[in-house]
Amino acid sequence: MINIQNASFSYDGVNPVWQDVNIHIASGECFCLMGPNGCGKTTLFNCINGRLPLRTGHVLIDGKDVRDYSTNELAKVMGIVYQEHSAPFPYTSLEVVRMGRTPYLGLMGTPSRQDTEFAYHVMEELGIEHLAGKSYTQISGGERQLVLIARAVCQQPRIILFDEPTSHLDFKNQALVLETVRNLSRRGITIVMISHFPNHVWNIADSAAMMNYQGIVVHGSVKEVMTEENLTKTYGVGVKIYRTVRDGKEICFCAPDL
Repeated sequence: MINIQNASFSYDGVNPVWQDVNIHIASGECFCLMGPNGCGKTTLFNCINGRLPLRTGHVLIDGKDVRDYSTNELAKVMGIVYQEHSAPFPYTSLEVVRMGRTPYLGLMGTPSRQDTEFAYHVMEELGIEHLAGKSYTQISGGERQLVLIARAVCQQPRIILFDEPTSHLDFKNQALVLETVRNLSRRGITIVMISHFPNHVWNIADSAAMMNYQGIVVHGSVKEVMTEENLTKTYGVGVKIYRTVRDGKEICFCAPDL
């Protein structure tokens, strides 16, 4: 589904933010990217979605370079959920979700009754139909994130990118967003998620990569990536992994080893 090949990026054309990045993300996989602030995670995120051009290499979506997609074509393949979003006008949550139908409208087209019904159906599927008539500007941060996820799903994409979707949320809303992301992955949607919380990787991911200021530290399955050695090398602080068993299933989590 997504192949990043020999990729490098530079803002000034001289000094690379990262280079020699090679990552393969299979169709239907949930992939998490972790790393410290300022190491280039969001830059890589924006190269994957075509907003920033690579200095060298390629990002291939279904074998086609992301730069060769038109904006409308890419919007039908890929949805994006950023960590922050402000609505300039008090749209209802249903209207915000319905904006996901934009790639399917003509140049002067307006949403049809079928588009509205489809948007409401998506909200029902995600369990947020009770927000449909509420103003997007007056619901909580966690509810806004769920509405933005519904908007992305309304595009009917095969890939959804998430840029730190839980970064400003409380414990309950983090859990709700993670559960929604996991359920989307189980439906066969390819997920790419940046996270500052290593513990989230054990909850939802199939594969992961760690990045620091020198570039990609490690990439592979969760078991291969999520080790104390890799976490320590990535974040520059000692990390201890703890394991327990609940209902016959191993549960892992980590904390700084201070």
